[in-house]
Amino acid sequence: MNPDILKERQNATFDVEKLTNILDGGPEKTKRRREIESMVLSDPDFKEEDPNFLSRSERYDQAVRKSALMILKLREYGIADPEEIYCYKNMARGTSHEALGLHFVMFIPSLHSLCDPQQARKWLPLADSYQMMGTYAQTELGHGTHLRGLETTATYDPATQEFVLNSPTISSIKWWPGGLGKTSNHAVVLAQLHTQGNNHGLHAFLVQIRDMNTHLPLPGIVVGDIGPKFGFVEVDNGFLKLENVRIPRENMLMKYAKVEPDGTYLKPPSAKLTYGTMVFVRSMIVGESARALSKACTIVIRYSAVRHQSEIHAGEPEPQILDYQTQQYKLFPLLATAYAFHFVSQYMKETYHRISGDISGGDFSELPELHALAAGLKAFTTWVTNAGIEVCRMSCGGHGYSHSSALPNIYVDFTPACTYEGENTVMMLQTARYLVKCYRQAKAGQRLSGIVSYLNEADHQSVRPQPVAAGTASVDINDLASLVEIYKLRAAILIELAAKSIQQELQHKSQEEAWNANAIDLVRASDAHCHYVVVKLFTEKVGEIENTEIHSVLSDLALLYALHGITNNSGDFLQAGLLRVPQVLQISGRIKQLLSQLRPNAVALVDSFDFNDRKLNSVLGRYDGNVYEHMFEWARRSPLNNTEVHESFHKYLKPLRSKL
Repeated sequence: MNPDILKERQNATFDVEKLTNILDGGPEKTKRRREIESMVLSDPDFKEEDPNFLSRSERYDQAVRKSALMILKLREYGIADPEEIYCYKNMARGTSHEALGLHFVMFIPSLHSLCDPQQARKWLPLADSYQMMGTYAQTELGHGTHLRGLETTATYDPATQEFVLNSPTISSIKWWPGGLGKTSNHAVVLAQLHTQGNNHGLHAFLVQIRDMNTHLPLPGIVVGDIGPKFGFVEVDNGFLKLENVRIPRENMLMKYAKVEPDGTYLKPPSAKLTYGTMVFVRSMIVGESARALSKACTIVIRYSAVRHQSEIHAGEPEPQILDYQTQQYKLFPLLATAYAFHFVSQYMKETYHRISGDISGGDFSELPELHALAAGLKAFTTWVTNAGIEVCRMSCGGHGYSHSSALPNIYVDFTPACTYEGENTVMMLQTARYLVKCYRQAKAGQRLSGIVSYLNEADHQSVRPQPVAAGTASVDINDLASLVEIYKLRAAILIELAAKSIQQELQHKSQEEAWNANAIDLVRASDAHCHYVVVKLFTEKVGEIENTEIHSVLSDLALLYALHGITNNSGDFLQAGLLRVPQVLQISGRIKQLLSQLRPNAVALVDSFDFNDRKLNSVLGRYDGNVYEHMFEWARRSPLNNTEVHESFHKYLKPLRSKL
């Protein structure tokens, strides 16, 4: 064990194990998670070559092998609980992605949520037994987030009671679905439904794309891999071109919308029902944001504790780089953010399951709020995490650029989350549409409930942008409840300003033009709403914690998160008269104090995430802190070092000499 990292752990003021229990949801859950992880760690079948040293084809092969292994092992161990399955897979796949990822995350949930009982009885057993291996084909070459612009068609033919699916243009070719290129034999395809001469918009259809035995593409199906990408090296993201592909009428997923044998269309009770799977995945992405940022923070903070560089005092030993205030200022707000996102993720999961239960019972009243919240928080957390991982990488200096640090892989594998399942700016605008609608309802005297209830007229009568001189001095910058309040007021003000600006524009512009003319303000309003929600949920979680030492350190983290957010957006708070300049300066001083207060607990706080070394796969983030020995060992394993003299010397360099 590196003596620096040992000393860091001895200096901690709280019990790491107890905080791990809080993050896991209780000691029993921690115990069970570790049991599941140890099943993988002790299993020789999951020993593998470092993917950094493999070709793309080898990495895909390794991912498929592991997917097949995981399925068999989960059955062997009798692991059936969804959270436990996720935990097992998360450990087994290591730093790579699962070949059948979309089968579990999108394909099966789509069948569950969109099949009528008869369809579910027929198809779910096939999907659960992997006779059907599926993906979710929505995005096209020409359209992604703008779902209504998708061009794939499904035209009903009453003579044969079949749908005829086509990709009518080059831009309508399905593009990007994971597992589509080589792995899947079925896809849930989103297509424009045409029947009796009318287009009824997007609907989901189950389409077989490959033979169940030979795995060869079926007639009319042109399918393949889209080629190398920024990350997700082992995943076969694919393309799909449909050429007059006929499927039975029953292959339209008909839990909500239906087409009768004669072609009559019966519409669903809520237009948003088709997007249930996307809401689920967006909620999951909030959790992925928390995990990715937690990993990056673990690596950089452990490394910063063992890396010594430069001098603070002349002639004295080189200090740990974690002792530099600038390093703390880069990293500790990100650590606070990782904790905040973890608690937001817990809230999203609970909310999704609760509202899903209501939907099953025919109550759709909370679906719009869930849809807006999932869209906004997906964008908010992925943007912050994406930028944060890169800050962590750069904070490791040159070694952060090496794949041995794991940070380049964490970055390239996380960054698509800003685009997939809804491009972030569009997600923020979707949330804004909901917020403006709620604001108008509140102005009209309707009583709002849920997380937007702060927009109720009575609640924000006093919320008006004021001259700075008239600003309130009542904000206690050390009181989390007081900070939640000004985050709430900031959100309400920005929503009101955007809504009023649109109203003004409507006097001489169309609805669409007025919306586009205020899009920047609308995104800021959504961002402020999401920021408020995160500060509020983090504060509420801290209030639930009974252990004094943990309550103290998490209060410091929550305070740092809230105050750092104010300094980054000080213009909003000053313009609205919510703070005055002296208070903003006071906040800067308080942040410096919090960095010093958190310094002794930094390593313990990342230890509490409880990432196993094999899961992190980072030389810099090792639990024992023995970085340099293992970095040298890692480098020597590079395939370029398999021979002392590379063949290129004899092929090109040696002949070159004789030609000069």
